[in-house]
Amino acid sequence: MTAHEATTTRLAPHARSLSSAMIRPLLPAIGLGLKLASLDYGTMRWTLERTPPAVTDRLSRERALETARHAARRVPAYRQLLEAQAIDPARIRSLAELPETDKAGYIDRWSLPDRCLDGRLPLRGTTIDESSGSTGTPYNWARGEAERKHVRRMISFFARYTFGDRPLVVLNAFSMGAWATGMTTAIALEGNGLVKATGPQIDKILGTMRQLGTGYRYLIVGYPPFLKLLLDEGEAIRHPWADYDMHALLGGESNSEALREYLLRRFRSVFSGYGATDVEIGLAAETPVSIGLRRLAAARPEIATALFGESGRSPMLFQYNPLLHHVETNDKGELLFTVTRHATLSPKVRYNVHDEGGVIRDDELRRRLAAFDIGLEELVPGEKRMVRMPYLYVFGRKDSTVSVMGANIYPADIEAGIYADAALAEQVLSFRLAIREERPGETRPLIDIQLARGDGSPALTDALAAAIARQLASQNADYQEAMKEYPALLVPVVELHARGTGPFAGDADRIKHRYVAA
Repeated sequence: MTAHEATTTRLAPHARSLSSAMIRPLLPAIGLGLKLASLDYGTMRWTLERTPPAVTDRLSRERALETARHAARRVPAYRQLLEAQAIDPARIRSLAELPETDKAGYIDRWSLPDRCLDGRLPLRGTTIDESSGSTGTPYNWARGEAERKHVRRMISFFARYTFGDRPLVVLNAFSMGAWATGMTTAIALEGNGLVKATGPQIDKILGTMRQLGTGYRYLIVGYPPFLKLLLDEGEAIRHPWADYDMHALLGGESNSEALREYLLRRFRSVFSGYGATDVEIGLAAETPVSIGLRRLAAARPEIATALFGESGRSPMLFQYNPLLHHVETNDKGELLFTVTRHATLSPKVRYNVHDEGGVIRDDELRRRLAAFDIGLEELVPGEKRMVRMPYLYVFGRKDSTVSVMGANIYPADIEAGIYADAALAEQVLSFRLAIREERPGETRPLIDIQLARGDGSPALTDALAAAIARQLASQNADYQEAMKEYPALLVPVVELHARGTGPFAGDADRIKHRYVAA
């Protein structure tokens, strides 16, 4: 089943009978209702628990279409984009009739003011977020006051849903400054407890915990590799992690289940969020059921195929609110996002961040699991009532790979191999995937590994190479097939580097790790 097929399910009769002509006049009232519901956690949760998936799916698509019409009326850049393709937004009946937008085809072609409502960049109530530049030159993104408040509220609701109602001491380890994730998260979680924005400073985090003591619930928020480093550095100085009630919220990049298990040695729960500075942070989030599903799919390949297709890859799995964001896939299996709130200063319509993945509606997912005699409630037996939000699975960007003899190798494969053995994982700070040409026309996968301490040994090199090879051979379908024909060329080469040396010498100022060599 393709990613596109995963998004298309039959509408329930009560949703199917409503025509666009009937729904469109109701959209302003629906929008007002959603705005009011979003002000209260209980009301929003009640809505998402009880609204049939077919209804929210239909409303999501209609709101996305209305967002496109709104952008065509009020955003000069989007209006010109449609005019250049002779598209009349008033006649549009399907999102597929509208062009995709992305950095190259939309952001780079028009100025920031032209991409804003009414062609103006307000000088009051507006902030500029900067993307991290992990794919090149950083970009600036304008956010209006209303949308910032909304995003913060939704992040706060997510934290309440996953970590409960009891107050938290939030230590925000994201980088601060112009980076969207750090500032937004710090302000958003003020509603969930006391917040200290430490940034990625291990001494500050440990010092704060020592001063406040063990009588609090701590939520440490940051990039996955940093939280792993925090635990390792704390272990090295005998910080009493076991005395603290700690939880982790990850963001900024993907994480494997092996890394989650590593973190769960000290954290009581670990959840991750998904977002893109281009569009919005907080687009989707892991929930107890999405984590249970991901683990089930990892353990049973036939279920992974039924849910995610024949890729042989293990995606991240989230849930998202279809009343606030509409998500679809194109023919390449790339995700397209539309933010369906008219208060957005710089609207995004069918915006492509070039992440591969797909969407599965709640009722469709239940139907697929039923074929294996599995009920969704079995995965989270303590959950009284689950929100019926759709599931978003994300593989990541296709260019975040290396290809050897037709086998695509992904950073997630390497991470899972390393973190499968805690004794190995605690010695690793980061890694980078590359290709080594042994002889003209003969290449092998190369994994450069930056060590947390020391400069390694032949025994450690061999152990890491064996762990990575086992993971690739057991989980990567491309690799399994290529090994049958080119076994000698598929054996990974592992090279160890002392901290801050070799290919990692220039990484001190990077916010995110670079997992594939440039």
